[in-house]
Amino acid sequence: MTKVTAKRVALAYSGGLDTSVMITWLREHYGCEVVAAVVDVGQREDFEAIREKALSTGAIGCRVVDLRERFLTECAFPALKAGAVYEGRYLLGTSLARSVIAAAQVEVAREFDCDAVAHGCTGKGNDQVRFELAYQALAPDLTVIAPWREWEITSREDAFAYAAARDIPVPGSPRKLYSIDRNLWHTSFEGGILEDPSAAAPDELRELTVAPAEAPDEPEDVVISFQQGVPVGLDGVALDPVELVQRLNERAGAHSVGRVDLVENRLVGMKSRGVYETPAGTVLLAALADLESITLDRDTAGFKRGVADRYAELVYQGLWFSPLRPAFDAFLDEAHATSTGDVTVRLFKGLATPVARTSPFSLYREDLATFEEDSVYDQADAGGFIRLWGLPSSLAARVRAGAAASVTELAAHSVATPPQRVARPMAAVRG
Repeated sequence: MTKVTAKRVALAYSGGLDTSVMITWLREHYGCEVVAAVVDVGQREDFEAIREKALSTGAIGCRVVDLRERFLTECAFPALKAGAVYEGRYLLGTSLARSVIAAAQVEVAREFDCDAVAHGCTGKGNDQVRFELAYQALAPDLTVIAPWREWEITSREDAFAYAAARDIPVPGSPRKLYSIDRNLWHTSFEGGILEDPSAAAPDELRELTVAPAEAPDEPEDVVISFQQGVPVGLDGVALDPVELVQRLNERAGAHSVGRVDLVENRLVGMKSRGVYETPAGTVLLAALADLESITLDRDTAGFKRGVADRYAELVYQGLWFSPLRPAFDAFLDEAHATSTGDVTVRLFKGLATPVARTSPFSLYREDLATFEEDSVYDQADAGGFIRLWGLPSSLAARVRAGAAASVTELAAHSVATPPQRVARPMAAVRG
């Protein structure tokens, strides 16, 4: 296999263990210049320190791009409107962030006239697919370099040793091998003891949620306001997307809401185990689903359930820039045209339970639903409706009954009238 060449590479840079050593490795192995692309999606890092670190370890430039609001409005909230949850439990925090990070990285590559892009994803993970499919969609002319698929480093211990030999400052230590990814939507933990699915996750693996035993003994109600399926306010106060999610993360996390320990099916074919914290996302998902119960008609709601599963697969599989995803968004925008209103969610010991909902476009009519006397619904009409609704079933039943009677009659006739013997000519017998 011919080794690719590159003169200037835009590296998706986080300042973590892997990307910290990649600036040096790229320069050593490709003889290229490196530009660090740092994207703020809410990981709460010291970005000035990260920028200085990138430059001090050999990068010729570093761009820090604040895309927190874009991450929410263009990625997380559309997935929320879809009700997208991968395999019924994962709210796609890492998956959603990769598309906006890769898109920003391509913009940095164009700014610095780079001929290649690089990422720090391993050859076993899903993120390599997400980054590289984004590159293919947005910048197919750029060469892609994936160090984890090339270099001699085969473990996190090797990466620490590589950094130590070259005096590269890196976070963590070889003894604490958890991989942590954080953004506004979630925090994820992988690696270390989590690679043994039979072992309980250490309780120390918490950043956004407290343990249930430490949560308040009294429930707390929060009111989420939506405008056409998009969260816009908390407890009657209009908030921008970033502040809304930050505040809701704090309040829901304080009640231990949104932490899951799961084994999932990776895109590359293996199973992996992780711990995810998504407090705000968990509350918003429950609230919007509850609002939909009064704003979506039955057929639209039923069709949307199928879209939710497929949307989650697209996000997880790195197909954010596929034609199908924006087509789904167009349907969801129309479906949520009247998903405006308020939902009260009760937070208590890890649970987020909707307890009240209201909308100016509610399809719920108390005068229709009541068991008390009303002047809107004539209950006598139900008889005709039921007969018509059940006509296919009753017709099929009559046909089956008639067919069964025919079979019984034929069987009885066969027993009562045994078959007659046919005499054969004597010549035939003798011959």
